[in-house]
Amino acid sequence: MRNRAMSTPAKATTAARIVVAEDEALIRLDLVEMLGEAGYDVVGQASNGEQAVEMALELTPDLVIMDVKMPVMDGLSAADEIGKQRLCPVIMLTAFSQTELVERARDAGVMAYIVKPFTAADLAPAINIALSRWAELKELEKEVADLGEALETRKAVERAKGVLMKKLKLSEADAFRWIQKTAMDRRLGMKEVAEAVIAGIDKA
Repeated sequence: MRNRAMSTPAKATTAARIVVAEDEALIRLDLVEMLGEAGYDVVGQASNGEQAVEMALELTPDLVIMDVKMPVMDGLSAADEIGKQRLCPVIMLTAFSQTELVERARDAGVMAYIVKPFTAADLAPAINIALSRWAELKELEKEVADLGEALETRKAVERAKGVLMKKLKLSEADAFRWIQKTAMDRRLGMKEVAEAVIAGIDKA
């Protein structure tokens, strides 16, 4: 198996329930081992995208981590199916970083990425980002009933968060709260606030 680092990765504060989908057994087992050591609860293992969707439906995990390239159904198609059914956030495990892949993944509702080769230290940040972004999306869905509009709003909010993080030196969570609070204070939608932030910086 893998060489173990001298330092032990931080334990998860809460045991998020995770399904791992990876067709290469050694990589899958290695990832499951890393997640277990970090305190996460791996509730299912899939070797293709179709199994991943079935497990997401049956096991209702907090998160699915899956490879892009898998047999029967690829990871992006599986992520799209999981996203459409609002089952849980998806982290994409990939050796690729092409713009086209990122665009497809974003449209499929992927919340974060782990790039191969990965280490135990790469897992917690990606998991935290995915769970945080999923919680944000659920908040946005309360605001707008239409899923397509919620995804468009999320894209605008993601871009506006980046602007606020750079200009105001805020954390990602604080940037989201700034947008949320401003929307409430001004009785606007979060998409409107996000677009105003983006337009204001673009004009600067």
